[in-house]
Amino acid sequence: MEIRRLRRLDETLHRSGGTGDNWHMTWAADGRQYVSLTDGVGWPGREGYTGKKHNTRVYAITGAPPGHEYRYLPGFPDLFTEEGDRTNRYYGFGILSLGEAIYNFLTTPTQPFLDADPPARFCGAKLIYSPDRGASWRNQDGSALTWEPWSQRARGNMLFFEEPGEAFSLLTVLQMGRDYEHNRDGYVYLYSPNGNEDGTMNQLVLARVAREAICDRAAYRFYAGTGGDGAPRWSEAIEDRNPVHVFPSGWVNTHLHPYAWHPSVVYLAPLGLYLMANWGMGTSSDGWWFGKPSYLGFWTAREPWGPWEQVHEETAWTPLADANARAYQPQIAPGWIAADGRSFWMVYTDFQTIDEERPYYCFNCQRVEMEVG
Repeated sequence: MEIRRLRRLDETLHRSGGTGDNWHMTWAADGRQYVSLTDGVGWPGREGYTGKKHNTRVYAITGAPPGHEYRYLPGFPDLFTEEGDRTNRYYGFGILSLGEAIYNFLTTPTQPFLDADPPARFCGAKLIYSPDRGASWRNQDGSALTWEPWSQRARGNMLFFEEPGEAFSLLTVLQMGRDYEHNRDGYVYLYSPNGNEDGTMNQLVLARVAREAICDRAAYRFYAGTGGDGAPRWSEAIEDRNPVHVFPSGWVNTHLHPYAWHPSVVYLAPLGLYLMANWGMGTSSDGWWFGKPSYLGFWTAREPWGPWEQVHEETAWTPLADANARAYQPQIAPGWIAADGRSFWMVYTDFQTIDEERPYYCFNCQRVEMEVG
């Protein structure tokens, strides 16, 4: 089976209201999808609504678009963006549900984003987990969840921190069906940009870890290319990492914090294919983010490490043909993939505006159909 082309169905686009972005998702054994919200207040009127802007929060989603519902997981400690040195500290990106557990990989920058000299960059990732589907949360070492202040962040309490080239700061977890059911080799795979500038951020690197050792940093192995027999090589040294794919250059901002090429990857079991969505930042002529519409692409592969073949490209991603759109961070919702693997719902955010009249900075979703042959 091969995917020949994809088509976004504008007539299916649904905007959920509330505010937030990024929306990394995983599909749990209980049938719910768990999603990370970042930099938003969520949905007014729902249980647990605070009216405050959360740097990171986790919700459970039930149902399917456009009738899906959101429920906050009350065990997740509040992390607001307006609380002094807590401002913009931990971004819940990569997320994975395994059995009763939920693992969440939270990106941390070097400093508050409002400190402009030197500009902030993403420099590491903190791993937290819930052993009871969100009722309680713990640090990587099993202790009660804490939000370390800037001065206390270090390799001892982060999964990745100040690694070579600042790689593995923006993490994405490969999704393989409900409760990771389609995985056969016992490993969890994590993707990341290889750095924080054009030339490294558009390189995609890959790590894997045995599913029973996710909290053990020493158990992670890094894709280091292929051997003479074509088999992948895995190294315990992050310095040996080798990109699995390189995306087009020219789509990374230079002002504010660099942010682009953070993928979403799923396994389409009916087709025997891995599908990746990814995006590049549309910058202004002087390098500011969201100066023009983003780049959107889709790629397929037979293995998590590729090779990756592009099957769709938009150099101006404009939902509803809106030239003012500033869509970003596409996510393939793992629980909203059709049974035959030929369509799915894509979730994204639009930075165009966050006012009440046009609330596009929210959980936007759109159905995507694929031609397969």
